[in-house]
Amino acid sequence: MANFITDQLQSIDATTLKQWLEQDEITLIDVREPSEYAGEHISGSISMPLSTFDPNQLPINGSKPFVFYCQTSNRSSQAAQKLFAFGFKQVMHLQGGLNSWKQVGYPTLVNKNAPISMMRQVQIIAGSLVLIGTLLGVFVSPNFLFLSGFVGAGLLFAGITNTCMMAQLLAKLPYNQRV
Repeated sequence: MANFITDQLQSIDATTLKQWLEQDEITLIDVREPSEYAGEHISGSISMPLSTFDPNQLPINGSKPFVFYCQTSNRSSQAAQKLFAFGFKQVMHLQGGLNSWKQVGYPTLVNKNAPISMMRQVQIIAGSLVLIGTLLGVFVSPNFLFLSGFVGAGLLFAGITNTCMMAQLLAKLPYNQRV
């Protein structure tokens, strides 16, 4: 196995991750929300959502390093930073997340009965709020247009910062908590 860089997040590619999983050299942690994990995940991974992430709850498997992944690698790098702050030295994440894993054609476990993805939930809620705000603004009072503007500003902020408060709120709903 490669030498690990300490106190620094190391990115690995999907091919390396697959090899290490097959050799049982790492502990793979999925930091997406429970509904995302229930819908699709990499076989052998452990669900530990970033929204409730606690380094004290990590499974300690001898000296195996942790590899984190999420959908695109943003949340996995946030989880890794929490571990560095907690004193861990060997932390890595899958560059490009689950998307990169699937892009090279590696299999995932898919559950067609899982709740719809968090991104689709955000799109449905945000789109509904913009539509309602616009319709109410046209037919009831122009003041309702602020609702559409507020949602648009939130989406702009989410795109710039790669964080989504609406997704974090939706993740707390009961149907998104079941695995």
